[in-house]
Amino acid sequence: MRTFLSRFLPELTPVSKRERLRSAAGALVGILATGLVCRASVPAEALPILIAPMGASAVLLFAVPASPLAQPWSILGGNLVAALVGVTAAAWIADPFVAAACAIGVAIALMMLLRCLHPPSGAVALTAVLGGPATHALGYGFVLWPVGANSLILLATALLFNNLTGRTYPHHRPAGPRTADPPSGARVGFRAADLDAALEEFDQLLDVDRSDLEQILRRVQMRVYGRSSGPMTCAAIMSRDVIAVAPEAPLSEALRLLRRHRIKALPVTDERARVLGIVTQTDLLDKAAWDRSGPRLGLGRRLLLTAERGRAPHGCAADIMTAVEPVGPDMPIAVLVPRMSEAGLHHLPVVDADGRLIGIVSQTDLIPALLAEAGAPEAPARIHTPAQPVPA
Repeated sequence: MRTFLSRFLPELTPVSKRERLRSAAGALVGILATGLVCRASVPAEALPILIAPMGASAVLLFAVPASPLAQPWSILGGNLVAALVGVTAAAWIADPFVAAACAIGVAIALMMLLRCLHPPSGAVALTAVLGGPATHALGYGFVLWPVGANSLILLATALLFNNLTGRTYPHHRPAGPRTADPPSGARVGFRAADLDAALEEFDQLLDVDRSDLEQILRRVQMRVYGRSSGPMTCAAIMSRDVIAVAPEAPLSEALRLLRRHRIKALPVTDERARVLGIVTQTDLLDKAAWDRSGPRLGLGRRLLLTAERGRAPHGCAADIMTAVEPVGPDMPIAVLVPRMSEAGLHHLPVVDADGRLIGIVSQTDLIPALLAEAGAPEAPARIHTPAQPVPA
């Protein structure tokens, strides 16, 4: 009986308690902000303040913000299109149930055509048809208020809340190098064209971004590789004689260290050797302005840092460093490779249990390690055979 009932339960992606709490808190803040702003904008007795489909939109925007169905164009375009279709159907079709069916069917077709599919928009179309005299009296004004206003305020809240709590919204993958070559992680294993062909054969809409699906599959691929490879870890390949720089060191000092030691990255550490970030050649090229005296902070970078920190920058290493998450010495290189590839990093600091810098791993260190593992002979299989009878 339990097995039969389990077929009706969806297999949701496992998430942490923190993520569950963030989703619930986001929906609470989003609906509350939408209701309060709309109530303050118009008299309560004049127009509807909050429509029910916004609750479903809140689930998507705050619980699954990475979904293609939860992106800004999805909620704005989907809700407005569905409202237009619903109002038109209510005006031209006398039977409310026929009008409701036509409204939802046409709305889905248009949303898929315009790439703004948003499931709660089906409820918006239904509300426009079956909302009663108050809704019908609004006519096409229903599209702007409450549908447009509710959608816009809820979206604005989602943009603020998700980004302030550590999510990237609208959802997108970090941009890679602007060259014709595919990203380094996509040059082995399956190709992007293989995934596109498989999705075309599947021929069903998936509630997951295509790039996310590719990233998940490549992580699975690297985990399979990790099981088949040896237990080589960061400790075996890392550079231990690491040149670091203090966060308050001038940009000219960082440049001098890179040139003097012929290296391409400098971990930024505090007085306890704890890693704060990393300064690379790319950071000096992209985040600093140059003149005859060397690198310095440009006006645009200074204004940006001042707005972020609430104080003026000092033109030091901390002002251009890249935030990184260090790794431990026991991390297998099969886990390290996809982490560096996905983040677009060429160097990662290695820290001990107390967070102190003990080494650094570069892509140059990884190449011979991966080649060595690829060429390592496999252990001979142990075949157990029944004992042969001893001849008399």
